[in-house]
Amino acid sequence: MKFSFFNRPDNAAPEAKASATGPVIAWSGAGRVAWSPRDTVSLTRTGFTSNPVGFRAVKLIAEAASALPLVCEDQDARYDTHPIVDLIRRPNPAQGKADLFEALYGQLLLSGNGYLEAVGGDSGLPFELHVLRSDRMNIVPGADGWPIAYEYAVGGRKHRFDMTSLLPPICHIKTFHPQNDHYGLSPMQAAATALDVHNSASRWSKALLDNAARPSGAIVYHGTDGHSTLSDEQYTRLQDEMLSYHQGAANAGRPMLLEGGLDWKPMGFSPSDMEFQKTKEAAAREIATAFGVPPMLLGIPGDATYANYQEANRAFYRLTIVPLVSKVATAISDFLGRFSGDGVSLRPDLDQVPALAAERDTHWRRIAEADFLTEDEKRRLLGLPKRPEER
Repeated sequence: MKFSFFNRPDNAAPEAKASATGPVIAWSGAGRVAWSPRDTVSLTRTGFTSNPVGFRAVKLIAEAASALPLVCEDQDARYDTHPIVDLIRRPNPAQGKADLFEALYGQLLLSGNGYLEAVGGDSGLPFELHVLRSDRMNIVPGADGWPIAYEYAVGGRKHRFDMTSLLPPICHIKTFHPQNDHYGLSPMQAAATALDVHNSASRWSKALLDNAARPSGAIVYHGTDGHSTLSDEQYTRLQDEMLSYHQGAANAGRPMLLEGGLDWKPMGFSPSDMEFQKTKEAAAREIATAFGVPPMLLGIPGDATYANYQEANRAFYRLTIVPLVSKVATAISDFLGRFSGDGVSLRPDLDQVPALAAERDTHWRRIAEADFLTEDEKRRLLGLPKRPEER
């Protein structure tokens, strides 16, 4: 029998069959910080609440994934009504299925970690499920390296979740991180450099529009001998007039009245200035790529990876949404299975995804036309349970 915290006998030592490398597992941070801070709170502020590309990418994935229907089934049957289905449909009094899963997927995308709390359920399924904020959660590793508790901190208060019981109260879902044994790596961290570039370009553009950070021309003074300069009083007056009447978005297009000896020389943008917008668009494509969203779906120009919007949407579901939902559904079904003792599992119902309709029709037609397969074999290949009379 495989040893774990959930099936060890009471008289066995916790470290009896633990990994030899467990006590020396490194679980520190990501190392030296470059550019903007890389912690969850800072990345959420700079990459989600302050960046339209990151915001839309996270919202697009979270909303599409939470709207994907889930199927509850075992090896013999698919259940329309089941205690797990009822719990998922109404996880707590304040949230429904879509709200709970949107928050869970959002935490995964922003931090690489999702925490689901089970409330009650000492003798069966939990009464409620709640998503906890990942920036407030800390793992407490044991002597063998595995988590023995989770600490949830709000302000100066902490709550400790004990993970050594047979029914753990926390389901921790994380993405792959090659340099951390306990925490996942978020797409936001991978896109952090591109986010800094995109935000800096946006600030540059706003400064150009609001504060006239780059002059659109130059005033040249020609004295009586061609070499005279303005007096201090004249120079100060000219500066005041430029600031008051000819700078800023409100004064755009206002004609200038130049007195004797003054001439206006218009100036265009340099080639490096003209490349600034292209740099911003390239950064936006990098952000979308890190999240697995085709840039075409975000309205980013210059992307020709897919021939049309329909192909981009199909790739988005096939390469991003379906793997994410499958990962989360498997983790939740295993977690709830410890409470119920049932062998049922949750998986995404791909038959109800309009973006994958063409693939589904081709797959069903190919299997239906296979004369060498029995009906039971065809149903199994299509992911359908046996007919009631065959069970």
